[in-house]
Amino acid sequence: MSTLPAAPLGARSSAPRATGAAKLAQYARNKKIRKQKEALIEFVLLMCACVSVFTTIGIVYILVKESVVFFRAVPIWQFLTDKQWTPLFSDAHFGIWVLMSGTLTSSLVALAVAIPLGTMIAIYLSEFAQHRVREVLKPVLEILSGIPTIIYGYFALMFVTPLIQKIYPGLPTFNILSAGLVMGVMIIPYVSSLAEDAMRAVPMSLREGSYAMGGTRLQTAMRVVVPAATSGIASAYILGISRAVGETMILAVAAGMQPNLTLNPLEPAATITAYIVQVALGDLPHGSVGYQTIFAAGLSLMVLTLTFNLIGHWMRRRYREVY
Repeated sequence: MSTLPAAPLGARSSAPRATGAAKLAQYARNKKIRKQKEALIEFVLLMCACVSVFTTIGIVYILVKESVVFFRAVPIWQFLTDKQWTPLFSDAHFGIWVLMSGTLTSSLVALAVAIPLGTMIAIYLSEFAQHRVREVLKPVLEILSGIPTIIYGYFALMFVTPLIQKIYPGLPTFNILSAGLVMGVMIIPYVSSLAEDAMRAVPMSLREGSYAMGGTRLQTAMRVVVPAATSGIASAYILGISRAVGETMILAVAAGMQPNLTLNPLEPAATITAYIVQVALGDLPHGSVGYQTIFAAGLSLMVLTLTFNLIGHWMRRRYREVY
């Protein structure tokens, strides 16, 4: 019986070496491909994150560029100190505080409704409501935030205003009060949702410590949970303020678009956003000084919103350090 000759010892040892070298090379190639894919994914995610930054830069650039053209024709001092806003008249005046007063007054009325009610709703949902009740109420609140704002505007004009006129018979058909009240109802979901999330993020150990010391549920909610969630609640308030300042259709429909330097909510007034809508309808020719006012007004509104956001950021940092 014949036998095959045995392979040399060196040949048998070189085969595993070749296999091991191939595996190492394949591993290196796979690792390189994996790093390239991760780098590509990281770049795509970075671009997605920068979309908001690029958008903000583009908006600021357009507003500043067009506002510079406006301020070449209208001195900025006149823009800030004039007490009339009549860009549509032959004797044109450009006093931004006329529009700013309507914006601030309507926002204050809305916040006087949204902040107390939104905070109380958040406390109830976070500390008192049962699971089933919470699961029913939260979608209802979210429905309020999903209703088109123009519907709120006609609701304020056709329902809320006649209701208030029964108490104040001399109330004009167009007024800031009814628009602000309805706008506050619209903002409630934003305030309550964020505030509730902040309260539910408070560690349960703080609540248990309060209960162990004999505190009631109300005392625990008001003296432990709310102070501990102050930074998140402040964020909810700032979002509500920004939402109120930037609202357009409710005020355009129910508050009237009459420029009026007043802080009385019982009078009609125009806001910055409502004026921008009015000009966008084509009342002024494109490129005229009156048309350029929408960019100056928009820049003023952005500065106002940025101020509130900076205040909110400062409050979040301050109270986060405390608690």
